[in-house]
Amino acid sequence: MTLNYKKIGQGEPLIILHGLFGSADNWMSIAKELENDFTIYLVDQRNHGESPKSDEWTYKAMAEDLAGFLTSQGLEAVNLMGHSMGGKTAMNFALKYPGKVKKLIIADIAPRYYDPHHQSILEGLNAIDLENLSSRKEAEDTLSKYISEKGIRQFLLKNLGRNEESKFTWKVNLPVITEKIENVGEALQGNQTFENPTLFMRGANSDYIQDQDKADLEKFFPDYKLISIKNAGHWLHAEQPAAVVATIKAFLK
Repeated sequence: MTLNYKKIGQGEPLIILHGLFGSADNWMSIAKELENDFTIYLVDQRNHGESPKSDEWTYKAMAEDLAGFLTSQGLEAVNLMGHSMGGKTAMNFALKYPGKVKKLIIADIAPRYYDPHHQSILEGLNAIDLENLSSRKEAEDTLSKYISEKGIRQFLLKNLGRNEESKFTWKVNLPVITEKIENVGEALQGNQTFENPTLFMRGANSDYIQDQDKADLEKFFPDYKLISIKNAGHWLHAEQPAAVVATIKAFLK
């Protein structure tokens, strides 16, 4: 699968993977703060952004997509960062292809299993009648019945695009994500380890990485550090961008 991506900057390669319902654009503001030090590849994962849609949606498939992306770009080894779902993809990739990853950064996700917890989002997105939708405001009005936080609604509606006939369409593969949402919570499998330096960044106000997860972090990533970003939740890069940029730079340098 040929993944869509955006490339900026100069220096050592750094690949950044977005989370569920996200896209490469989510990390552009962070990338611009790093472009003097790194060549940054912002990648749309399958079924997201401008990358192809597929009925297959697993971390194994997304890790293989990333392996193909490195080959297509002539990249032998990279620094790799992923947020949430992208972090799980990055972990799976590093465990299978440890020689291709110099340093690994995981943003607010642990190796363990997560129960499905996106049901209200999926219900809201599926309630939007694309065939008869006349405006983005109408879409947000429908979504507001399911999701009270305006910022989350605006983030989700970045996935609303138009096709060649100017009709509204989803950039994400909503039917497949709805059907296979349990896949996104899957735990890391096997006994492989990634021995290179690994940084886990967690939002201090988020419960995605808990202290009891440290045993799993050490099991799979023995050379790991865990840093909490103050005054940040799960969307730490949007809530505390300066702290996230400083943490990334310090770790990679």
